[in-house]
Order: sequence, then C-alpha cells, then structure tokens
Amino acid sequence: MARVTHEDLKAVLGNGLLAFPVTHMASDLGFDEPAYRDHVARLGGYPASGMFAAGGTGEFFSLTPGEVGQVVRAAVAATADGIPVVAPAGYGTALATEMARDAEAAGADALLLLPPYLTEASQDGLVAHVEAVCAATSLGVIVYHRANAAFTVRSVARLTESCPNLIGFKDGIGDIELMTRLYATLGERLLYVGGLPTAEVYALPYLELGVTTYSSALFNFIPEFAVGFYDAVRARDRSAVYAKLNEFVLPYLEIRNRRPGYAVSIVKAGMTATGRPAGPVRPPLTDLTGRELTELTELIKKVAR
Repeated sequence: MARVTHEDLKAVLGNGLLAFPVTHMASDLGFDEPAYRDHVARLGGYPASGMFAAGGTGEFFSLTPGEVGQVVRAAVAATADGIPVVAPAGYGTALATEMARDAEAAGADALLLLPPYLTEASQDGLVAHVEAVCAATSLGVIVYHRANAAFTVRSVARLTESCPNLIGFKDGIGDIELMTRLYATLGERLLYVGGLPTAEVYALPYLELGVTTYSSALFNFIPEFAVGFYDAVRARDRSAVYAKLNEFVLPYLEIRNRRPGYAVSIVKAGMTATGRPAGPVRPPLTDLTGRELTELTELIKKVAR
C-alpha cells in the first residue's frame, strides 16, 4: 500500500474488519512461506481494512525476530493493494525498537506494539517503552493494552502528546470504565481496536465505546461469516448479531475455553476443518484433540459457504 498519513491510516483501519492471519508451519514447525503467502492473498480478496502479520493469532510469541521479519515481508508481498500491512513489535525495548525499524524497512504500513516480555513495569516505564518505539519509526503505532502492558488513561494521554505517530489503542483487557474514560478524554485522537480473544463476543457493546473495529481470528477460516458479523455490528442489527452468536460464536467458545492457548490453536484447527491446513501450533501451545477437531468441523458446517 502506498504510504498514507497517520490520519488516513486511522480512517482506513477503523472502517472495516481487521485480518489477523495465522502463521503457517510445516510438519517440522518451520515457517511455510508459500502457504502463508497464498493465505494472505486469499484473505485480501475479502473486505479487510488491515492485514496484521505475525500478531497474537500469528504466534508472534513463538517466532524468532528473524522469522518475524520474514513473515512481515511475506505479508507485504502478498497483501492486496490498498490494504495496510501492520507488523508486530514486542519483548524488551531494545528488541521492540529493532523490530520497528525492520518493519519500516520491510514496507509495512503500521506497527502493533505487543506487551513487553515477562516483567511487570510501572506506568512511567511503560510510557518510556512506547516512546522509544515510536521514536524509532515513522510508522503509525498501535499499542496493545493487555497483560503486563495495562495503561492508565493518564499514561495514554501523555503518550498522545509525546508521540505524534501513536495512532491506536487495542484493548485486550475489557475494562469498560477505562475504555469509557479513554474515549471521553481523547475522542477521535486515537483509533480504538477491540482485541479481546474472539472479539466478536464484545463487538456490539464496544461499538458504543468508540471501538469501530476489532481483530477477527474467525476471518482466517470462515471469512464470509466474519464479514457478515462485522456488517451486522456496524449496522447495530442486534437480532442478527445475537443470532450469529448463538449459531456459531458461543458454541465455538465452548471448545476454545477448554485449555489455555486454545484461542490460537482453535483457529489453526478451523483452517484444517475447512480444507486449508496451516500446520500445527508451536510449543508451548498444543493442538486440539481429534475429537475436538471433529466437533469444530461439524460446527463450521453450519455457517461455512
């Protein structure tokens, strides 16, 4: 995608469904780049407003920094024109700034800053971390509010003053009061992204909090359903949203919630169930059992086209 202004990028990303493709693995757990490129190209044929390479659904946490760069470059090469590619950065500040620079060199359009690795940090430390990453790149940066990167409204407001290229806030915690205060304080200064696992569950109420888009893992294997769900949310069609929740999303959650890490594993299982396998997950994640895969396959048949 041709480089656009930060404001234009916010508008594009906030006006459609966000694709978070899985990262394809071969049987030896190496990155299967040809299969990944094919998948990204296929997703680009549907209405997606952004392609987030090697994000949480893409097993960022299991990839080496070199593999992250390889995945980002593959996504840039395979993504349809007009769809921004958002690259990941994470771990400690030194690694995150390196990833930010490499993402820009790779041709990415924006950056998703995932939580730092392992350690807790003060608000001053988190602010310094984000400021360092924003200073390392001209790309627009979206912070991921999750786990040990839990920001206060005051901290985010500080960052909007010190980081002109901070363009977005992705919520992975689900604190309604914080989201209300954040939007009341900053309004349209930021793009607000729903980032709770299986974000469809929260999409309708979050729309009232200024969260106009969300990361859809379902888009990987049932893209038509995912797009239809998003359209129903944006139209505030409550009956359609709840019908789709009951038909697929809530039963899907019953399987997803059985083991830690299944939020990613079940997406790769969905790829297998729809005849487009993406390989296994890497440890420490575990794949669904054979029985669970069969159960998921039967569920998908109800909504797949």
